[in-house]
Amino acid sequence: MRAVETLKQHFEPGMTYRRADVARWSNAVDRHLKMLMADGTLTKLAGGLYYRPKPTSFGAAPARDEDLVASFLKDRRFLLTSPNSYNSLGLGSTQLYNETVVYNHKRHGRFKLGKRTFDFRVKPHFPDKLTPAFLLVDVVNNHTRLAEDSEMLLANVKRRAQMMDREELAEAVRSYGGLRAKKFFQPVLGEDTLTYAR
Repeated sequence: MRAVETLKQHFEPGMTYRRADVARWSNAVDRHLKMLMADGTLTKLAGGLYYRPKPTSFGAAPARDEDLVASFLKDRRFLLTSPNSYNSLGLGSTQLYNETVVYNHKRHGRFKLGKRTFDFRVKPHFPDKLTPAFLLVDVVNNHTRLAEDSEMLLANVKRRAQMMDREELAEAVRSYGGLRAKKFFQPVLGEDTLTYAR
């Protein structure tokens, strides 16, 4: 029991941990993990992924998405987004999606972490944070996945593109656009603007 009490000192409330983290501090990792879950010190989020609950006046706070995904990927190079982010562009999209997309360099597929499901998509390039230019390009890359009427949505994208900074949008198209997006934005930006790639 003394070993478990000592082990508990390594876990900070609100933080996520991999089994490999616990193994650095324990000489009986599986037995200790069972004990830590039994007394509520840790909760299991997925295979080999654990969370130290952070108590609040409303109960235990869930793990932050950023920490959860970073622990799962063992990498902080990712971008969290959602189709709901497109609504900020004023494209007339009104659907609400219960989905978090993770652009990253390692994992592809849908994974349940804790009580939430994340859609991991491997991408060679994505920005450090969401920008209107990136989101506009991302709409075109993904419009067939959306519930909105594609024809209406793309017409609104074209109108929105004409109001944006031309160079900023062109750079986003070159860096993050698929073939469909490059072809779509060519008439708006001019063929010569998209002639070189990242």
